Amino acid sequence: MSKNPDLASPPVVGLSEVLEAGVGPLHRHERAQLIYSADGVLVVTTERGTYVVPPQRAVWVAGGERHRVEARRRVGLKTLYFDTTRVRYLPQDTTVLQVSDLLRELVVTAVSIAWTWNSPSPEARLFRVLRDQLRRTSTAIAPLKLARGKDPRVLRACAAVERDPGRTLSLPDLARIAKAGDRQLARLFVAETGVTPAAWREQLRLLLALELLGSGEPITAVALELGYSSASSFGVMFKRALGTSPGRYFHAARRAASSSARSLP
Repeated sequence: MSKNPDLASPPVVGLSEVLEAGVGPLHRHERAQLIYSADGVLVVTTERGTYVVPPQRAVWVAGGERHRVEARRRVGLKTLYFDTTRVRYLPQDTTVLQVSDLLRELVVTAVSIAWTWNSPSPEARLFRVLRDQLRRTSTAIAPLKLARGKDPRVLRACAAVERDPGRTLSLPDLARIAKAGDRQLARLFVAETGVTPAAWREQLRLLLALELLGSGEPITAVALELGYSSASSFGVMFKRALGTSPGRYFHAARRAASSSARSLP
């Protein structure tokens, strides 16, 4: 049996594997993918932007979209591949999704099913429930995606912020780096990324914070590294974006991971 999911006979198949720390190769699948890790933070990069995927979230990658997956430490990876010509009414675009307790357990079970299932069968019924859960699942909040745009002036400004995310560059500073006027860069930034330069910087800091916290870095060290004056000011930003404190967020993630005996293959 081929282990290329694009060649599998069933409309949905899954894989469970260990992803070592590092950056995977840029690749694509014809099938859409649901990529999930219960025990670590993933970074999925496409040609449109970067998606940081903490526990309790998953990323839906549209079929045919080139992407790569990376992690700061070894994680258990679970991926489902959907033939969307046969499984309808699923997300059309790459996005980050909320993962409920039920959806998590469905994914964990689904990746263990052999690629020989057919319909009607208990496996087919499980995949129907999983599909229905995906259709009901809301997308995660916008700060989990970081768009970069294509305009070279915007790209230069983004690169400057990424080189030193703990430094707060003013709009005039960024405009000089980008070789654009202040107002011109502000308009371009919103048109290309959907947010202002200041909001983009805060999104970048949040995504980096999720990566660092997910790899075990202390909250205070992360806060100072990313330019916050204290852990409390960092916590305000984190709670505004994700609805809870950093400590509670990752405590809930660890509890969710430990509740599933198969979180690592």
